[in-house]
Order: sequence, then structure tokens, then C-alpha cells
Amino acid sequence: MSEWTLSLTVDRPERTQALAERLGARLRAGDLLVLTGELGAGKTTFTQGLGRGLGVRPGIISPTFVLVRRHPNVPDGPRPGGPDLVHVDAYRLDSAGEVDDIDLEDTVDSAVTVVEWGAGKVEHLADSRLEIVLERAVGAAPAGGATGEPGQEDAAADGTEEEDAEPRRITLTGIGPRWAGGPPPLEPPGESSARGH
Repeated sequence: MSEWTLSLTVDRPERTQALAERLGARLRAGDLLVLTGELGAGKTTFTQGLGRGLGVRPGIISPTFVLVRRHPNVPDGPRPGGPDLVHVDAYRLDSAGEVDDIDLEDTVDSAVTVVEWGAGKVEHLADSRLEIVLERAVGAAPAGGATGEPGQEDAAADGTEEEDAEPRRITLTGIGPRWAGGPPPLEPPGESSARGH
């Protein structure tokens, strides 16, 4: 069912955010993004970049204990009148039914919805989605070199992703009619990619 897959390797958190910012600038209301990755993989760092690209109020942090945070568009920001960002942490939710209990269907059409730990729980919310997997990349060249193989997650990861400068592999998979045209252009100099179908 996937339309396309794009893998990129970035060498530090700032580049993760920059890539996400470029993606965020291309998102629109109704877009559903499902983020997957172990603790400390960079999901919240990625979402912070999305927020900048969307032009929402700064200060994005993980919604771990509140489950859902809504970040409104800034009227005098880079995308006046653009969509809000709804940021969800579904780690403590066990099923699609529990996702329904937090009423995401009320905002999914009018905002960009980003769900960390959402795989297998939120796919029913929209006909299309962008699945994003963040992994530590072992053996990856730090800026624009050959991509490495996915690494084992650091058992000591404490969630302080902003301080972790290990390379990351970010794999985006577009699913459904919204993404049928292929991946958006996201690759600046200094990052490597591998496209698949």
C-alpha cells in the first residue's frame, strides 16, 4: 500500500530539525504523520523542526504525560493562516480504541497531526499518512557519505535527544492518495538519501 519510501541520514540534531522544517513547510491541514523510534531516537527533535516549518508557536516538548498538545499557528509567523500542529504521544495507549478516546478525529482534518508511538493505533484516522522511522545509524558517514546499516538502540538512552549527536537514519514512507505524487524535496547538501518504492 505504500506509495514511496525515502531514507536520509543526518549527522546531528540540528540537521534532523532542518530536514523536518523543510517537510513542515510542505504539510497542510489533514496530514497525519506517524513517528516511530526508540527512546532518544529524535522523535521530539523532529517534531520541533516540523513546528518551525509549519509556523506554529515555539516551545514544542514531548506530550508524554498529557498525551496531546496543540500548538497554534502564529499569525505573524512564516505561514500565517497555516494549520496548527497537534502533537500526540501514544506510548501509553494500547489500542486504536484508546486513541479514539482522546478525540483526535475532531482535529485531524483541520491540523497537522503528529503521533509518536502511533504505529498500529492511528492509521484509521486518515486515508493517507506519512510514516517516519528514526533510527541511530551505525557506520553512517557524518555528512553526505554512504548510509550505514540500522544500529542497535542505546539501552542507556534517557530521552535527551538534543544532546545526542550520533547520526540518524530517517525513513519516510508515503501511504495513500495524499502522497501518491512522490516524496517532497527534502535533501539539502550534506545529507544522503536512498529512494525506494
